Amino acid sequence: MESSVLSNVVDINNTLCDCVQEIDAQRVLGYALFKDGKSTKLSYPLEKFHADVAGRSFHNGRFIQRMREKAATLPNVRLEQGTVTSLLEENGTIKGVQYKTRNGQELRAYAPLTIVCDGCFSNLRRSLCKPKVDVPSYFVGLVLENCQLPFENHGHVILADPSPILFYPISSTEVRCLVDVPGQKVPSIGNGEMADYLKTMVAPQVPPALRDAFTSAVDKGNIKTMPNRSMPADPQPTPGALLMGDAFNMRHPLTGGGMTVALSDIVVLRNLLKPLKDFNDAASLSRYLESFYTLRKPVASTINTLAGALYKVFSSSPDQARKEMRQACFDYLSLGGIFSTGPVALLSGLNPRPLSLVLHFFAVAIFGVGRLLVPFPSPKRIWIGARLISSASGIIFPIIRAEGVRQMFFPATVPAVYRAPPVD
Repeated sequence: MESSVLSNVVDINNTLCDCVQEIDAQRVLGYALFKDGKSTKLSYPLEKFHADVAGRSFHNGRFIQRMREKAATLPNVRLEQGTVTSLLEENGTIKGVQYKTRNGQELRAYAPLTIVCDGCFSNLRRSLCKPKVDVPSYFVGLVLENCQLPFENHGHVILADPSPILFYPISSTEVRCLVDVPGQKVPSIGNGEMADYLKTMVAPQVPPALRDAFTSAVDKGNIKTMPNRSMPADPQPTPGALLMGDAFNMRHPLTGGGMTVALSDIVVLRNLLKPLKDFNDAASLSRYLESFYTLRKPVASTINTLAGALYKVFSSSPDQARKEMRQACFDYLSLGGIFSTGPVALLSGLNPRPLSLVLHFFAVAIFGVGRLLVPFPSPKRIWIGARLISSASGIIFPIIRAEGVRQMFFPATVPAVYRAPPVD
């Protein structure tokens, strides 16, 4: 997909502000949820922030290009363009990379620290982590032109059958639509199956204000598919190298949190590297940078866990307990106040507290049980309520286990966070 949502609204680094200028990036002030003809608006709690603080949605390629241009203006940066084919390893230490230029020339580049960030299809990560990639679904992408979203400056999430549909602006004239298709296979684009699926199964579930634009986009035929990958961070600390971005850690893109986590990780790494004057002692540097994996957890684990849990809750299911959980989540968020601002603050990175996430998640489950038991708690309703709690536990606890219970909730007990920078 050539588009991305940056749901993060925290002021990560003022030096990047101009990278979202001159690319027609759109301000995002929250989300809108749609279910069974009803809708609710969930706005970011921005009252305590500067007026310019908001999310941004844009064409991903334009943003990346602006960051490259920004980096190129720095006196100590030289840009080299090529395709990295392998890491250069010597006695267990990464010394640099081997890469191929556009004219086919094979070259090598050496550095005391190599940052590996070659994306979700990384062919370099295997020596630096233990990848456990899961593909729960695919996104089918379309661009809608010259249409008005029901809620301006908000990402739109439709709780459709069998799984969510997303709409969000990527320029002043374009709206990106992402249709989630569960499973490992998607209808064929080439033989027309995909267009037929989108028109017959998806279009009727699209809000009326967007339906004509959606159908027109399908008719234009510029349909793309992308696997939705999730991969918990499971690093193998290696002297001379560090993994970043989707090469290191992925979550379901339903919440648009990937860029938020990546930029937050950059800030954590920057703060760790700032006091250093010499990177040449690879072993000591590697030991020191092990703290990165714990210091990143508040933001990363909160957004990762919420993305995985919300995808499962928002997807339809024949199970009655899951249906109740889905409806309870929509109704809970529709209550407004702390019931909407709390989860949205977690989602956007404004409140990166894993414990708050767990409390809200089970508050939704308890809210769902309460709806079942009022006014008359029949044995059947009690049974469904018990299964709802069990289902909620089955959704969130495996995700937390993969993220790491100790690093998420008890980071102060991890010795690595107390390591001092290597002495020159």
